[in-house]
Amino acid sequence: MNQEYAPQTLELALQAEWAASGRFTVQTDDTREKFYCLAMFPYPSGKLHMGHVRNYTIADVIARYQRMQGKNVLQPMGWDAFGLPAENAAIANKVAPAKWTRENIDHMRAQLQRLGYAYDWEREIATCDPTYYRWEQWFFSRLHERGLVYRKMATVNWDPVDQTVLANEQVIDGRGWRSGAVVERREIPQWFIRITAYAEELLAGLDTLDGWPEAVRIMQRNWIGKSRGVELAFGLSSPIADHERIEVYTTRPDTLFGVTYLSLAAEHPITLALAEKNPELKEFVASCQQASVAEADMAQAEKLGMDTGLRAAHPLTGEAIPVWVANYVLMDYGSGAVMAVPAHDERDWEFAQKYQLPIKAVVCDAEGTPADTTDGAYTDRGRLTHSEEFSGLDFEQAFEGIATKLEASGMGRTTTQFRLRDWGVSRQRYWGTPIPMLQIEDGIDIPIPDDRLPSLLPEEVSMDGVTSPIKADRDWRQFELEGQACERETDTFDTFVQSSWYYARFTCPEFSEGMIDSAQANYWLPVDQYVGGIEHAILHLLYARFFH
Repeated sequence: MNQEYAPQTLELALQAEWAASGRFTVQTDDTREKFYCLAMFPYPSGKLHMGHVRNYTIADVIARYQRMQGKNVLQPMGWDAFGLPAENAAIANKVAPAKWTRENIDHMRAQLQRLGYAYDWEREIATCDPTYYRWEQWFFSRLHERGLVYRKMATVNWDPVDQTVLANEQVIDGRGWRSGAVVERREIPQWFIRITAYAEELLAGLDTLDGWPEAVRIMQRNWIGKSRGVELAFGLSSPIADHERIEVYTTRPDTLFGVTYLSLAAEHPITLALAEKNPELKEFVASCQQASVAEADMAQAEKLGMDTGLRAAHPLTGEAIPVWVANYVLMDYGSGAVMAVPAHDERDWEFAQKYQLPIKAVVCDAEGTPADTTDGAYTDRGRLTHSEEFSGLDFEQAFEGIATKLEASGMGRTTTQFRLRDWGVSRQRYWGTPIPMLQIEDGIDIPIPDDRLPSLLPEEVSMDGVTSPIKADRDWRQFELEGQACERETDTFDTFVQSSWYYARFTCPEFSEGMIDSAQANYWLPVDQYVGGIEHAILHLLYARFFH
């Protein structure tokens, strides 16, 4: 017997035996306790790095331990294969993204196999395979049928180098996370999934996830961001852009008597209408559109604004309140308008200081000590002052009293809102799942019929780095439905759409009659152990819960 460990001979022989015998291939078995161990599947970048090895070794140790306990252990592996890196590499190497991706998969699969991980390779999936993405196209059509999908003009982060929309989380210090280009703000038509319809359910569901780390649950709870507040209106003397009043939402109605100006988003209809007759305002709006819409970037950016000259009536006092346009207000958040209370909001205080606007304190501490706003806003809850009949009330009393008076006058109502926004799934790139929608006469959008799915992405393409091949391919765009000429949607899905359900498809990768084989899924799910980074806590894991 050789006293030295010889990995080149011993490991290769054992790995060959594992593969030949299907050692880690599993089937459902109702007589045994199951264990589903899932590591976040990798992007096929070309080579494994030590981060991959670390994560997959941790998962493999867990899976092998559970197998030694006699459990029926599923540990699958696959590839999160669509996305921008493949396009960028294809352009650099003058090769089609599909070829580059599949060659990388072959190489990385061999690396994983050489490392000896206990994967059931018969369940391998790649999100770029039509047999996979056909079913997310089908699912999108079902969401459309239920009114959970829509298209609208939206303000987005636009990467001028990668020529695509970026999620807020993909904008770092005002630049695209991959290209490093300065991000611009643009309005373009985008497809959205109405995830907000499930905000309450997603929030409540966090309390049932006993095995999830508390840090992850807190991050998701904050991201969903449920709040109770008041929608109220400031009246206009005459309509502008069909608006007779400016509507805002606030969680601090107790500060209503401290409002000294209103702030509109650059894209607000009133702003755009006023800008048509005001060249200086039009130029300011254009400058706002060069900025990122990521909250973190906006929080750090210099607060800039312009007085429109417009005045709106305070809903309780009738006072004429100046209306400004400010670069820190987003049209896609709430109504695109904010009531500014510089004495009690730090952002408003900074803006008021810059433009020498009035700062009126209307909240003091419980002892009645006046709020000191010399060096910043007083943001604590306390007792009201300088607030007419509401002076002396604490926060809860003032909230209810002011909300009741607003509602009685038809100028407001108590409501619940969520920080969570609908999921923008459109990407203006080629290498992704084609969004399965058709445009017919009069601009009406309809889903591609199920029997015509998948809507195949052409793979033999040339990349010029400027235009998506499917946008440039007139033959691909043309589609005939029941004798009527249609045009395919040329946007592709955000890659989070692919990674939101792969864990379920691993339970039945060969199933061809539907998205999921319920018998297989009901046996293997839920996942018993997930191994992935904290960066997946919000988007990936939140979207996965929505799909589920």
